[in-house]
Amino acid sequence: MTATDTIDAGRLSLALTDLRLPAIKLVWPDLAARADKEGWPAARFLAALAEHEMAERANRRIRRHLEEARLPPDKTIDSFDFEAVPMVSKAQVMALAAGDSWLKRGANLLAFGPPGTGKSHLAQAIGRAAILQGYRVVYREAHTLLEELADATLDGTRKDYLTELSTVPLLIVDDLGMRKLPHTAAEAANASSRSPENAFLKL
Repeated sequence: MTATDTIDAGRLSLALTDLRLPAIKLVWPDLAARADKEGWPAARFLAALAEHEMAERANRRIRRHLEEARLPPDKTIDSFDFEAVPMVSKAQVMALAAGDSWLKRGANLLAFGPPGTGKSHLAQAIGRAAILQGYRVVYREAHTLLEELADATLDGTRKDYLTELSTVPLLIVDDLGMRKLPHTAAEAANASSRSPENAFLKL
């Protein structure tokens, strides 16, 4: 590498840092060497750099959203035993996980069933699938959500807390029937069932 090449590489490194393009900064030397060796047109080289940066940004966004969601790491659709719970429609679950039309409509998904039938597992798995599609998700057990709301009320940040929750496309509230809440799970379900926007998953 000539002195001029070294200077140019240094300038490029600084520019990529200022432009906040860390993935390109990391891979461009190896990719440039390959492009020179294989005689790539400039457009192909630039497209490869841009695609790598976009892929890395998507991966970082997914990692950030998974951390924000607080979803257990092991609850996925693949790890759910559909044969052990035959009343659950795998096709319906897969459709809910793959299709985002109900999220775009702002619809609710209500999962009903006795304890131990996998409601929490499926809710968490659908939440994880939504994150992989680019959605922000927040998962909380009902009592935890109420505790956070109470804390926000006490420290004067209730409005900010509710505003932040309102920006999340998918809020998963689990274990509504496990502890006594201000309104029972049955009352909440009955009120929600009157909305034509809701989807239901009966276990």
